[in-house]
Amino acid sequence: MQFIDLRSDTVTRPSLAMRRAMAEAPVGDDQYGDDPSINLLQERVAALLGKEAALFVPSGTMANQIGLKLLTHPGDDVILGHETHMVWHESGAGAANAGVQFTAIGTEGLFTEDEFRDAIKPAGHMMFPPTSLVVIENTHNRCGGLVFPQSKAEAICQAARALGIHTYLDGARLFNAAAASGRSVADLSAPFEMVSVALSKGLGCPVGSLIAGSRADIARGMRLRRMFGGAMRQAGILAAAGLYALDHNIARLPEDHAHARLIAERVSRLRGVRLDLATVQSNIVIFHMQEGAPDAATIAARAKDRGVLLSVFGARKLRAVTHLDVARDDCVHAAEILAEIIGA
Repeated sequence: MQFIDLRSDTVTRPSLAMRRAMAEAPVGDDQYGDDPSINLLQERVAALLGKEAALFVPSGTMANQIGLKLLTHPGDDVILGHETHMVWHESGAGAANAGVQFTAIGTEGLFTEDEFRDAIKPAGHMMFPPTSLVVIENTHNRCGGLVFPQSKAEAICQAARALGIHTYLDGARLFNAAAASGRSVADLSAPFEMVSVALSKGLGCPVGSLIAGSRADIARGMRLRRMFGGAMRQAGILAAAGLYALDHNIARLPEDHAHARLIAERVSRLRGVRLDLATVQSNIVIFHMQEGAPDAATIAARAKDRGVLLSVFGARKLRAVTHLDVARDDCVHAAEILAEIIGA
C-alpha cells in the first residue's frame, strides 16, 4: 500500500536533485573548520537570519539544548508558551542537560508581554528560581502551526532586555512562519538573541538544524555541540542538502499551507470534530475528537488501514502535516478518507 504520510514534515525524502547535490558536495573535516559546504551553509543561514554566526547541528532538539545551556544556569527558570516543543518533545532534556525548570504561560502557544511580566521570578530571591530566559516557538507545532504575532514577540523581547532576561526563538518552522506572515526570516529573528531553524522539516532535507546568534555565543556553542555528541566530520554531504533547499524549497512552502487548509476545511465540517480554522495558518492541522466520537487512536488506526498516516497528539487530539512529498490530490484524497471514517 502506498501511504499518504501526514504524520510530520520530517518524513520527506531527498529528491533526486538534492541527492545529486549531496553526492557532489565538496567536503572537509568540519571539526577543523575545513568543510567548505558546512562553512557556506552556516554563513548563508546567519545572513538570512540577520545574525553574526550560525552553527550546523544534527537536530532541532540539539539546537534548543545548546541555546538553553548558553543562556541559562542550572536552577534557572525559563518562561515559554503553552505546549512548547522544549517541554513536550525533547525527552526531558532541558532538566537533564541545562538543569532548568519551565514555566508555561498563555494559551494555545501564545502569550503577551503582561503575561510574561507576571510570570517572571526575580533574581536573588531566597526561594524562587530566577527567570533567565524567555522562549518563543514560531510556528507553534502542538497548537496547529500558529504564527506568533510579531508585535507581541517584539514587546516581549523588549521587556526581557530591559530586565536582563535572555531571548531565544525556536524557529524550527520559521520559514513557514515567514511564508505565512509575508515577513522575512530576518525580521522574525531580529528581536531575539539566538534563533534556531530546521532544514529537515518544511525544507525537505534528510538531516539538520542550525542555531544562530553572536559570534561569541556560537563559538561557545561549538564546544557544547561536541559535549552533546553532535560534532561531525565530512558533514558537507548534509550541508549540501541544506544549500539546495535554500535555493529551491522555500518559495514552494505556500503550497503546503494551501494543502493544509484544504484538509482543515473538509475535516472541520464533520460531526464530532472540533477544529478552529483560524488556527490553520501554515502546514499543520490539529483537530480534536469530541466526546461521543471515536478517540484519536481509533481514528488514526482506521486511517492507516485506508492508507493515511496521522499523528496522535492526545487521547482526542490528532495532527496532520503537509509537506513537499504530498501533492494536492493526495490531500484531497486523505481528507475524503477522514470524512468517510469519521462520518459526515
